[in-house]
Amino acid sequence: MSDPRIIPVKPGAATVEALAPFGTLVEAGEDGTPFGPADARLELGRGTPRLYIMRLVKRPMLVRGITRHTRVTQCLAATMGGEWFIGLAPAGDADMPDAKPDPAAIRIFRIPGDKALALHRGTWHAGPFFEAETQDFLNLELSDTNEVDHHTVRLDAEFGVAFAIEP
Repeated sequence: MSDPRIIPVKPGAATVEALAPFGTLVEAGEDGTPFGPADARLELGRGTPRLYIMRLVKRPMLVRGITRHTRVTQCLAATMGGEWFIGLAPAGDADMPDAKPDPAAIRIFRIPGDKALALHRGTWHAGPFFEAETQDFLNLELSDTNEVDHHTVRLDAEFGVAFAIEP
């Protein structure tokens, strides 16, 4: 295999509109606000929900592979308020087991540390990436997501590309 073509990418701003094809940007609101159109709609009924804090170690900001979960709307948030980055591609048909993302549709976002992200079921994602040595993230998925619902495509092997995040 030859080396992939490295595509440098400046992350886009995480706005409700920009993230809509991939999921819901969850922002702080007043306590007691009724459920409404700005709220994330979660799909957790295909297994046992699991909420945990994962500690991640800094790694190169290079998207070589991208993953999706077809049974759940995964939710991520930095627990200490640190900024982070994520690569996203639309889910397409979340029920198609052999689906592959379109590399041209991959977008990189800068997520402020005071926001959370609820991914649509099947959204392709790579990350979180961050500049700190370690960072903790609140992660809501199913108890067996990493064992039975972890569909990964190697962008470097399948398409000959990788994306270098340039913060």
